[in-house]
Amino acid sequence: MAERMDIVLGGEPMQLLGDRALYWPARRRVFVSDVHLGKADIFRRAGIALPSGGTRHDLERLAAIVADTQALSVCVLGDLLHGRADDRRWREGWEAFRAAHAATAFEVLAGNHDRALRTAGLDLTLLGDTAEEGPFSLRHQPDDAAPGYVLCGHVHPRVAAPGLPGRWPAFWLRARGCVLPAFSAFTGGREPELAGGDRLVACVQGLLLAL
Repeated sequence: MAERMDIVLGGEPMQLLGDRALYWPARRRVFVSDVHLGKADIFRRAGIALPSGGTRHDLERLAAIVADTQALSVCVLGDLLHGRADDRRWREGWEAFRAAHAATAFEVLAGNHDRALRTAGLDLTLLGDTAEEGPFSLRHQPDDAAPGYVLCGHVHPRVAAPGLPGRWPAFWLRARGCVLPAFSAFTGGREPELAGGDRLVACVQGLLLAL
């Protein structure tokens, strides 16, 4: 197992990263999906006991990826938010993170949880519901009708790995698209139904395991 895996997607050399991100070296661009900022805070307000610090931990992981890749930009493929955008507990963490990465461009595709994103004031560029970039069609959900090779999220693929307990986030590599694992550590998921030729690469504690 390794922290990075070289792969060709849509004719472009790319890298899968063990901490649930995709890197485009030619453009020094990182893709992640389903960050779900503030999700644990929303659950706690609903009376569900969860530990704090989930958003801080996720932002620390993202900061490490930006530092390691020297990325010029980060693109979130939907669901940056989980719900409301006015909770100061996670916003303070985001604002500190953004200030520390002022030179890094952040772009976000709208996901189904991003209803508050347009007025959230999070210092990022909104791409709308879809975007085309090079050979890639950027989407939140899989889209077999898209003109390019689809990069997306939403599904939260998870898979059992031989000899390891539990199920692990995974990249789902399809004929015409790559479904990224949920970036947030506080997410569930499901094992996808594979078609012929599909592959899964599990993310196991920051390392990649091809299945």
